[in-house]
Amino acid sequence: MKIEIGRERPASYKELFPGMWDIFHHFEFAAGIPQVLFALSTLKENGKPNISYHAWSCFQGGNDSGFFAILAGISLSSHTYANIRRTGEFCVNFLPLSYTDALTATIAHNADDEDEFAAGGFSQEPAFLVQVPRIKESFLSLECKTRQVINLSEAGTTALVIGEVQHVALDEEYANDVKKRYGENGFMLLVHSPFNYQTCEFSPAMAATLKLQKET
Repeated sequence: MKIEIGRERPASYKELFPGMWDIFHHFEFAAGIPQVLFALSTLKENGKPNISYHAWSCFQGGNDSGFFAILAGISLSSHTYANIRRTGEFCVNFLPLSYTDALTATIAHNADDEDEFAAGGFSQEPAFLVQVPRIKESFLSLECKTRQVINLSEAGTTALVIGEVQHVALDEEYANDVKKRYGENGFMLLVHSPFNYQTCEFSPAMAATLKLQKET
């Protein structure tokens, strides 16, 4: 038997925090699809570096068209959105699970005059082709220039940002060890509070890692 879930949010789906349903769709918690986690780095108007702990994205391209970072759920009220619109540049930085607390610290210290690299204990690394700093501690960074910004939902809360990847920087140790890149010290994923229909409760948000299982 399958549980059927429609576009109208079930009454059992209560808010975890005020305004939750202004930001997220209930299908996200019903489906519970894991999303790769990373840190977006941008520059604030005053030159201070900004970090946004993010997921809800994919990375795709073709030989002739380029390779793209397709970022959903960028809040229209965030520094990240304002910075991307102003400069047209951003970096996508992938870090292992051990940096979750440091990344969370940047959320609490996000005022205009704050250096969010310093707040999380991160080091700035000059990018190769863009003005935005990369996070030195990341094992993979994608330097991007904005191609499109789309108000996908037309709800006035979030935007879809598409950036074309201009340059890739990959830590040599990870480049030569596939199992490290896809193990507990590699990519991390967000499991975003999936809803349990038996208990009518949300599970806590969790970060997960990958484990290679089978060659295909």
